Amino acid sequence: MPKNKGKGGKNRKRGKNEADGEKHVLVFKEDGQEYAQVLRMLGNCRCETMCVDGTKRLCHIRGKMQKKVWIAAGDIILVGLRDYQDDKADVILKYRPYEARQLKAYGELPENTRLNKGIVDEEDEGGLYDYVEFK
Repeated sequence: MPKNKGKGGKNRKRGKNEADGEKHVLVFKEDGQEYAQVLRMLGNCRCETMCVDGTKRLCHIRGKMQKKVWIAAGDIILVGLRDYQDDKADVILKYRPYEARQLKAYGELPENTRLNKGIVDEEDEGGLYDYVEFK
């Protein structure tokens, strides 16, 4: 019988979620950074975003975040702007939903930003019955 040469199976590769219970420190933008909302995921670690300054940019997800932090459409992220390309940026950080609500409360995000795209607002009367009911 062959000798095992590996260090474990697929559970070892998945890793542990040790940071689930603790809250993160809220990070604000600095010079050369901007808040953005993801419009759609494009694949190949890229996404199309609408920045707070009104510019639509193509963003690249950095390697440290790949397969560890999952980004979906509607998420609020912090992007680093490029000096030499205005229409491209790099994703630095993904804000969790409670962090995005705190940013909106502090006035960092505009009031018209919809944080929870999947949840129907009370003011949104047209989207009240946008689901299919099976009998």
